[in-house]
Amino acid sequence: MRKKTKDIIDKLVRVVKWFYPGVGIKRWAFLSLVGLFLIILGSSHSLNNLRNISFFDWFFLLSGLVLLIVGIWQVFCLLVETLFPRRPRSELADVLYHRHVLSKGPRIVVIGGGSGQSVLLQGLKEYTSNITAIVTVADSGGSSGRLRNTFDILPPGDIRNCLVALADAESLVRKLFQYRFAKDIPELGGHSFGNLFLTALTQVTGDFERAIKSASEVLAIRGRVLPSTFEKVSLVAEYEDGSRVKGEADIPNAGKKIKRVFLDPEKPVACEEAVEAIREAQIVFLGPGSLYTSIIPNLLVPGISRALKETSAPKIYVCNVMTQKGETDGYSVYDHIKAILEHAGQGTLSFCVVNSTTIPQDALDKYAEEGAKQVFWGDLREIEQLGVKVILGNVVDISGVIRHNPHKIYNLVREFIQD
Repeated sequence: MRKKTKDIIDKLVRVVKWFYPGVGIKRWAFLSLVGLFLIILGSSHSLNNLRNISFFDWFFLLSGLVLLIVGIWQVFCLLVETLFPRRPRSELADVLYHRHVLSKGPRIVVIGGGSGQSVLLQGLKEYTSNITAIVTVADSGGSSGRLRNTFDILPPGDIRNCLVALADAESLVRKLFQYRFAKDIPELGGHSFGNLFLTALTQVTGDFERAIKSASEVLAIRGRVLPSTFEKVSLVAEYEDGSRVKGEADIPNAGKKIKRVFLDPEKPVACEEAVEAIREAQIVFLGPGSLYTSIIPNLLVPGISRALKETSAPKIYVCNVMTQKGETDGYSVYDHIKAILEHAGQGTLSFCVVNSTTIPQDALDKYAEEGAKQVFWGDLREIEQLGVKVILGNVVDISGVIRHNPHKIYNLVREFIQD
């Protein structure tokens, strides 16, 4: 009985708080009530004299309607400006419209890591807010590697990039998360603010999962970002000559052809939310990104690869346009797909997006200086013998660098699936 009484009192207090001094809602609520009263007064009198509605009846009705609309509109604006304090009123309609429409968009999962994944996410968030980015946690280089070793946490770099890519926050906040301290600054040199923020949140909350969710709220992301596993894993490469290298950052530096990669420990437990997202997805994208160090490490988590085989959604690999020195030298589209299937098993992929645009020679020459060449299609019939259908199309933008265009990819895939 006491508990029920307390609950009733708490509810009454919450209602009364709306009318505290300074809230600014009393005047507009009162105006709405006056308008409603005038409408009732005018309509009740006019109903008794339908054939002879007087000037005063019309005055009460119209005045009441105006006051009611103004009061409700001002209350609405007050609430919206409280929820979106930094949005000008002219943008509020767009914000509400996009949030409503995007919430009904397709359920999309993007698996990978590195800059390729974040570029794709940045475009996909314009079509749906039902996005789940599943990110590798085998990164061992740069700022992420240093923070991982120092604080014994999962590497935050790729997760940070995905959070920023999906962010709906102000550009200043996004720039802040991507800001990187100069290398000549002691202790902080080379670290990005976003990495330090995630590290600090992990220390405060005691949990990396909570840190990601808190950062997601700060950035107001469209969708969610999840690691493929919460276990601390390292990536190991075995080369054709039998030698091995441990550490994602060091694998491309060996200058040898990779035979296979595996995780240490070999069978980490998958993130349950990531597995559930794959099973409920309507479209699953893999890549674009580094084949052996960004995409395949996710598939080496047994729960992730198993979910990919079980889902009824189309599983679409976005093949890289250029080879990567130390990882995929001389690889064709067929070689990329074969490597994925050898590591994750048959049934992991159903389609492969391949760029059909001719790359200008000057761009090819620039990449050749870095040891990268264009990924050729090879024999498309051989690819289909692997159980994977090829989707050819113009999916890149070329402006000094070659980048996948997420809008072209999404529209190409949508049309192909509809057909």
